[in-house]
Amino acid sequence: MKHIVLIGCGAMGGAHLYSYLGMPGVKVAGIVDLNPEKAEQFALQAEAQAFTTLEEALRTLEQVDVVDVCVPTYLHKEYVLAAARHHKHVICEKPLAGNLEDAAEMIEYCKSRQVRLFVGHVLRFFPEYEKVKEQLDSGSIGEAGVVRMSRVGSMPAGFEDWYSDIKLSGGVVMDLSIHDIDFLRWCFGEVERVYAKSLQGRSGNRLNLGYGLVTLRFRNGVIAHAESSWAHEEFSSKLEFAGAGGMIEYDSSRDKPLSLTRRRSQEAPAGVAVPVSTVEPNPYARELQHFLECVDTGAEARVTAEDGYKALEIVLAAIRSMETGDPVSLNNDN
Repeated sequence: MKHIVLIGCGAMGGAHLYSYLGMPGVKVAGIVDLNPEKAEQFALQAEAQAFTTLEEALRTLEQVDVVDVCVPTYLHKEYVLAAARHHKHVICEKPLAGNLEDAAEMIEYCKSRQVRLFVGHVLRFFPEYEKVKEQLDSGSIGEAGVVRMSRVGSMPAGFEDWYSDIKLSGGVVMDLSIHDIDFLRWCFGEVERVYAKSLQGRSGNRLNLGYGLVTLRFRNGVIAHAESSWAHEEFSSKLEFAGAGGMIEYDSSRDKPLSLTRRRSQEAPAGVAVPVSTVEPNPYARELQHFLECVDTGAEARVTAEDGYKALEIVLAAIRSMETGDPVSLNNDN
């Protein structure tokens, strides 16, 4: 039986809690939130104990195996280090941190305490995205050349409206595009150069809406465009992977969101459709179950802490490009 302490009772904390409640061999033992009423509400669902600090939870509970951190990004380092200090394995929502110095410190400290650090880049666990990578790896469209990805929705509300402070949240690219950037790196490897543009609406001192367009040149020659926006009412995501032998398309707003079309030749008939339905199992549950299995087996996770660091590095390069108007080259020697 794995005993979990869940920190943060926002939307992501709720998604993680719901996932844990359906898992055999897993017990959410404690819920931590600065708001005691929220902590009590979550604890009631899980038949767990509610706390307002992690220290109190770890001091009180007899057994804790994993601490799951679902708080705003700027609080990640504080809770990850506290959990590792108590020799607890850590699951941390994306992005790993708001800057590379904090991310590196978190990774090294967890290693020094001999605990696992997992980063919640959940896109790798969505069935349709797994199918896209499977088709790429099998050579269904030949060598990929140009990729377009889009992830749009409404601007999220959060604890003390922290998303509207770009110094805390990093803005729309850090919130949305980092999903697609991590997935693209999973597919194509290291990024050589980043160029990005953005628009940010403001209402007084508050960030209001936002748009980002990030262009990535990969070491293997693939060029990818990742679009993100907080100016939409409904959430949706889509992609196009164009290769020498065809195209893979995905659009979450369509009834049949994923299709594969091979280019026609004299020998081959018209294109083949590959429909995929998401829904179940819940990708968050698949992600969390995978992380817990890695704790048991010692296997390398599908998403490593270093993957979280590299995704953050690319996003920060994009933000720097937005600020300067210049492309940013990445050093991938290590």
